[in-house]
Amino acid sequence: MKQQTEAQILLGIHLAELKFFVSAEYQFFPERNWRFDWANKDLKIAFECNGGMWSGGHRRGKATEEENDKINAAQAQGWKVFQFTNEQILDGRVKAFFAIFLAEHLAAGRGER
Repeated sequence: MKQQTEAQILLGIHLAELKFFVSAEYQFFPERNWRFDWANKDLKIAFECNGGMWSGGHRRGKATEEENDKINAAQAQGWKVFQFTNEQILDGRVKAFFAIFLAEHLAAGRGER
């Protein structure tokens, strides 16, 4: 497993606090060695931390194409992939967003609206 960034670590902590259990560096496509930063394989829900927004990371040149290929392949396999910037994770927006998502998702599963 590669070393996680501060944002990746915090995202894992936030998901655990919300009682949403995930695996780090989950490999969903072995042929290409593609991994999600965090994933719940049973529910096919994955999380990607997109760092380097201002200095590169997933957002430059060939890396953008490769990231698009990865996300498109995941969606074709039925995955829900959530992507966030490090800033969104570090300032708590992601935890707040996912708390609402879980409440709505769980209510829908029980027939509530």
